[in-house]
Amino acid sequence: MKTSWRSASLVASAAAVLALTTACGQDSPPAASQNVGATAAPGDYGSIGAGAGSAAGGTATQPAAPSPSSPSNPAGKLSVSTADKVGKVVTDSLGLTLYRFDQDTEQPSKSNCDGDCAKTWPPVPADDAEAGEGIDKALLGSVTRADGTKQLTVAGWPAYRYAKDVNAGDVKGQGVGGKWYALAPDGKKAQGGAEAGAEGGGEAVQAGLSTRNDPKLGEIVIDKNGMTVYRFKKDEAWPKPVSNCSGDCLEKWPLVEPVDFADTKGIQEKGYMIFDRTDGKGKQQTINCSPIYTFAGDKAPGDTNGQGVGGTWYAVRPDGKLVGASEK
Repeated sequence: MKTSWRSASLVASAAAVLALTTACGQDSPPAASQNVGATAAPGDYGSIGAGAGSAAGGTATQPAAPSPSSPSNPAGKLSVSTADKVGKVVTDSLGLTLYRFDQDTEQPSKSNCDGDCAKTWPPVPADDAEAGEGIDKALLGSVTRADGTKQLTVAGWPAYRYAKDVNAGDVKGQGVGGKWYALAPDGKKAQGGAEAGAEGGGEAVQAGLSTRNDPKLGEIVIDKNGMTVYRFKKDEAWPKPVSNCSGDCLEKWPLVEPVDFADTKGIQEKGYMIFDRTDGKGKQQTINCSPIYTFAGDKAPGDTNGQGVGGTWYAVRPDGKLVGASEK
């Protein structure tokens, strides 16, 4: 019996060591005990089946609107509606929600949604669009698309409908792919893009950790609220994660709490693990074994004010590498 007990102990110890070394630096996937799951590919612009929502109250109060899939549908008089968990959004004359795409640009205005993307997200024609109550007409404009047609812009952002929105008040496109958000009246993301509806359930569809394409930094990791995720060069990842940011540092750089890997999109699985901090602040998430944080100086989704701060803080790639800095 003693020999059997000792053998079992040795096996368990070896397994524990192997799990740690595999997660931090080796080629094999992380051990199951490190809270990982199946990878979910983010896609270029999301699929029709992702995301959902409804107008305030949860039930559409107007009859079903014609399908928005045709890009020839006019916008008519724009207005402002309030959508549950999303806030104030711009709607067209039929009550259909208008959206913006993170991969577009506002200055200068440019649409980067063509082909199949434009079938899922029909561009809103600029012809006959006019400002209704709550809309500043000075913010309305147009941009010429690759096919020569004129697309409506709001504060410089090209406007789209979502093919899955069929009833007035639907906001099923909110948060799709971590790149599509309802347009607020000022052209920004409705509610900062912090929340997204889910069809039938009203739950958030934005992943706990996902990616977005920043015009200056490229593809970077963001949290469930759309806030940029960072790494601290003074931290350690090998042979185990160690955070060297505590006390006042954590006030400026809040730690990212554990996120189940199944609740991520586009994040590398290797080295995706959590660790126990030594300062009593609980557990912290890592990507490729490196501790990750957000920045208190970022006030809205899309901000990257923490990039390069002190020569030690940098945004994170989906594989956990630093953006714009060496690992040394």
